[in-house]
Amino acid sequence: MATIAPMSTEFEEYVRDESRTQGRASSISFPTSEAEVREVLADLARTHTSVTVQGARTGLAAGAVPQGGHIMNLSRMDAYLGLRQDDKGRFYLRVQPGVVLANLRKVLANKTVPATAWDAESIQALEALYAAPEHFFPTDPTETSACIGGMVACNASGARSYGYGPVRPHVTALRVVLANGDVVALRRGEVFARGRELTLTTEAGRRLTLALPGYEMPRTKNASGYFVASDMDAIDLFIGSDGTLGVIVEAELALMPAPAVVWGVSCFFASEDAAVAFTATVRPRLSYAAAFEYFDAGALNILRAQRANSAAFASLPELPARYAVCVYVELACASEQEALAELCLVGEALREVGASEDDTWVARTDVDRECQRFFRHAVPESVNMLIDERRRTEPAITKLGSDMSVPNERLREVVALYRTTLAEAGFESAAWGHIGNNHLHVNVLPRSMEDYAAGKRLFASWAVEVTRMGGAVSAEHGVGKIKRDFLTTMYGAEHIAAMARLKRQLDPAGQLGRGNLFAEEVLDAAPVASAGAQDAACDEPREAEGHGAACAEPREAAPGGAAGAAVATPDAEPSVDAPRSTSEKGGERA
Repeated sequence: MATIAPMSTEFEEYVRDESRTQGRASSISFPTSEAEVREVLADLARTHTSVTVQGARTGLAAGAVPQGGHIMNLSRMDAYLGLRQDDKGRFYLRVQPGVVLANLRKVLANKTVPATAWDAESIQALEALYAAPEHFFPTDPTETSACIGGMVACNASGARSYGYGPVRPHVTALRVVLANGDVVALRRGEVFARGRELTLTTEAGRRLTLALPGYEMPRTKNASGYFVASDMDAIDLFIGSDGTLGVIVEAELALMPAPAVVWGVSCFFASEDAAVAFTATVRPRLSYAAAFEYFDAGALNILRAQRANSAAFASLPELPARYAVCVYVELACASEQEALAELCLVGEALREVGASEDDTWVARTDVDRECQRFFRHAVPESVNMLIDERRRTEPAITKLGSDMSVPNERLREVVALYRTTLAEAGFESAAWGHIGNNHLHVNVLPRSMEDYAAGKRLFASWAVEVTRMGGAVSAEHGVGKIKRDFLTTMYGAEHIAAMARLKRQLDPAGQLGRGNLFAEEVLDAAPVASAGAQDAACDEPREAEGHGAACAEPREAAPGGAAGAAVATPDAEPSVDAPRSTSEKGGERA
């Protein structure tokens, strides 16, 4: 069994994450297997001890920051468990939750996937993978030290979500340990809700009938609260659940063939209006755009200052004064001919909005793309360095960053909202992010606690306006503890209470992820699931028998077989989170 150790100075780093939020805990464990996770949870369930699940702690919403109780850190669960190939030649890789994204990318690119103790079927599939063209896992958060479990827990996305969607459609199976140590095994395309009622059967034989909340999710990029919809796939309830419903101990990931040609195009404009007009113009015309990224004047000015004053950023390319803002377009194509055709469409759109093809950087080689990557990632790194410097005199200050998205037709409106209100408040700010998904990270850079408090009030007002526009208060970072008030703004108190009731049906004592999504008093006010809703319930989980189906109420699988389609298929209605089809000329997401 994994040791449950008392907290000490040795474990100080585990009470905070990248949000710079500080927490507290009384004990910590580092399980290395599903069996150890189950044992620890079963032990803690006897005393109803709260449990905060962690991975790499790269999150920005404080979801991994404990508010007392126990920390379960899964970073040592980093094994590659197996691989399968379906009858259409697609590959699916099973991993533990502590596998780090950067490592996953490396072993796929180098064809060095660790295969210790794999069975013969997995080894055969691995040989087929190595014989095939290069495959990759497309989800692309900025922080590549993120682990798979954390990415699944907050439905992470990143720059390439425009072309590939967030992590959700690329997860085809999960094993989840509930608060009492029992296990639910889920495979996409096998178990569905009936309307807003979902029935699951655990590996210990417990039958759980769950009442799903009745809210409708926004039709835009969204990582705000539980994914619920009529007749939904059961697996989607746990993806994006912020560590509140169960502990993810295994994920199966759908791999994709890597594009043969990837070009990056940085387009510079004299005004923000021109950049927004360009995005709206070119977006429906491009068939093979993987990413649309934006950098405003504040972001570019920070890079200019860093290049001039810091040796670490001396290799940044010089930015002429006429470059006010930038839109980066990434093209992922099957051939150079396709890429050239797309590039011509980019140039055409530039001319239409009064910009020039001369004011672009086109990266066709690995070296040039790495230079562009450094340019893009230097912006958030530089902002964090600036805030860390200010914290020396104001230790309570943190960066205030938005994570809101709106539908396509509201892009101009939301950019105007940000620009007008920031100017009225007189804040120093920098904005960057995923303009293709109408999802900008607007960062207020406070100089004092007065600035910080005023910035929080401004963000709260944005949450109201974004909700009015049909948008989401969190598009990719998850809600965690920092944005739970915004979630109430988005859905209303009654629906938040329904989320808490749903949690109590899976976690009756309310142990997992306390403080995430909703305040503890909201959770404590939710009724505990009645015995009548859990037939054949048992107090102690029994040993699982293999990886068989764990859910009741199956229906016919989606196209692609039992594994479910990892990407939208031409004959299927794509979900809110479905990746954009390469043949869908950039239109609105379904």
